[in-house]
Amino acid sequence: MNANHPLISLRDYVKVLFRHKFSIITVCVIIMLGVIIGLELKTPVYTARVTMLISAQKQTESPYYTNLSGSQVQQLTPSGIVNSNPVIKRAVNALKLHERPPDYEKQFCSPLKARLIDFKLKRQESHNSSPVDEQTYRFRMAVEDLKGNIEVEPIRDTNLFAISVSDFSPEAAAKIANVVSRSYVIFDLEQQLAETRLQYGEKNPIVMQLKNTIDKMVHTLHGEILPDMEAIGPATVKIIEQAEVPLEPRGTNKRTTLLLGLIMSPFLGIIIAFGLEYIDHTIKSPQDITTYLNLPHLGSIPRNGFAKNGLMRDVKQGTASHQFYQRLSDNICLLIKERNIKSLLITASSPLERSSAVIANLGKFLSGKTGQTVIIIDANLKTQATNKTFNSSDVPGLSDVLERKIPLEDATQDISPHLTVLPAGDTLLEPALLLESARMGDVIKLAKEKYGLVLIDYSNLMNLRDTCILSSYLDGVILVVSEGKTKHHVLKELIESLSDKNVNLLGAVLNNRTFPIPKVIYKRI
Repeated sequence: MNANHPLISLRDYVKVLFRHKFSIITVCVIIMLGVIIGLELKTPVYTARVTMLISAQKQTESPYYTNLSGSQVQQLTPSGIVNSNPVIKRAVNALKLHERPPDYEKQFCSPLKARLIDFKLKRQESHNSSPVDEQTYRFRMAVEDLKGNIEVEPIRDTNLFAISVSDFSPEAAAKIANVVSRSYVIFDLEQQLAETRLQYGEKNPIVMQLKNTIDKMVHTLHGEILPDMEAIGPATVKIIEQAEVPLEPRGTNKRTTLLLGLIMSPFLGIIIAFGLEYIDHTIKSPQDITTYLNLPHLGSIPRNGFAKNGLMRDVKQGTASHQFYQRLSDNICLLIKERNIKSLLITASSPLERSSAVIANLGKFLSGKTGQTVIIIDANLKTQATNKTFNSSDVPGLSDVLERKIPLEDATQDISPHLTVLPAGDTLLEPALLLESARMGDVIKLAKEKYGLVLIDYSNLMNLRDTCILSSYLDGVILVVSEGKTKHHVLKELIESLSDKNVNLLGAVLNNRTFPIPKVIYKRI
C-alpha cells in the first residue's frame, strides 16, 4: 500500500466524526450559545419608509427652479438636505425626541440587554463631566441619533427617492418618517418663500400663500397619516407614499436565525473535526501501522483495560481485554515458534506509551500459553516501571547485577510459577554506561540459558544507541505504539535508523486503542 495514498472507506470518515464528537458537540454548543446571546443582545428594530418625488415644479416662478432637466433632477436627490440640521431639528422638536429617557431601549429589549444598558448608563454618569447644559446636550444627542437612523436612497431611473427611518417602536418609526418627510417639504417651501420675498416683497400674494401653506404643514408634524391630497404638498418635492406602521422588524427573525444556527453549527463542527484529523499525525489505527510504518500489526490493547498498577482489570475468559491479549499472545507465539525466538526487546518511543503494562500482561499470557518460564527484565534504569506494575520491590535489581553486587538469581522476583521479573534497581551511576557495558550482554545470555523466554522492557526508543546495543543481544524487537500519542513521521525516522543497524523488527502493538464507532453503526457500514 502506498503511504502517500492510503485507501479511505466510508468507515474511516465515520470514525473521524465519532473520534472528534466532543469537538463537534462543543462547536455546536458554542455557536448556538453565541446565536442565542446575540439574539438576546439584539433589540428588534422596525423601519418605516416614505417615498417622495422631486418634481422641480414650485408654487412660484424663480430662476432657481426653472429649466431643470431630468438629469439635473436626479442630481438634486436630497440625501444631504434630509439629514441637514434645519430638517432634523424641526423633527426632533416636533416629536420631542430629546425628552425620551436615556434608557428608552429598555422598553423593547431583553432582560440581558437591559442590564447592559443600565451598566452603560451608570458608567456614563460616573464619567459625565460635560460643561454643556444637560437639555442642550440631550437635544444635540437626539439630533445625532436621528441622523444615524435615517437612510435616504434614490430609486433608480426615476425622480423618486425614499426616506427610511428606524426605531425600536414600529409606531414611532412611522411617525418619525412622516415628520421628517414633512419637515423636508417645509424646508423646501421656506426656500421658495425666501426667494419669492426677495423678488416680490413681503406683501405679495404668493408670499402670503406660501406662509399659509407652511403654517398648515407645520400643524401636520404630529406624524399621523394624512389624506393623500394634504400630504403631497405644493413644494418641489412631494410626498408620494406616506409611512405606515411596519409589521415586522428589520432583518431575519429569531426563529429563522436559530434554525440557521442549528443547521450550520454541525457543518462547522464537522469541518473543524476533519481539520483536526488532518493536522493530527499520530497513529490512530492498525491500518496506520502497516501504511505509515510498514510493519506487521501484531495486536491491539484497548484503552481503559488496565488497573492503576498497569495490569488488566479483568482477566476472565471471554472478556474484551482477555480476547485482545489472547490474539496478541497467539501472534507472538507463532513468531516464537516460526523463528525460534527466545528473547525479545519490547520498546516504545517514550515511557508515556505505557509499554511496561503491555509487557507485564503479555508475560502473564505467554507464561501460561507456552508453559515455559518467562522472565521480564526492566532495563528502564531511570523510570523503574516493572516494580510499579507488579507491586514488587525495586531493589535489588538489574543495576545491582550489572555492578556485580549480587548474582542474577538473587535479584529476580517470582510473580507466579512461570513468571519472574528482574526490576531495574537503583544506581548512582549513569544508566547508559551500565546498559552499554559487556556485563549487560552476559546477563542476557545467562537469562536465555536459565529461562524459556526473555522479555526486555526498554521504553525509550529515542535513545537509539542503547536500543541498538540491547537489540544486538536479542532475537527480535517489538514496537509498542500508543494511539493518538505517537506521531508516525517520528516513528518512521526511528524505524529507518534501526533498519540501517540491521535490527530485527518483528512488528508493532497498538496500545490504548479506542473504538469510537458504536457497534450498532460499525456493523452496518
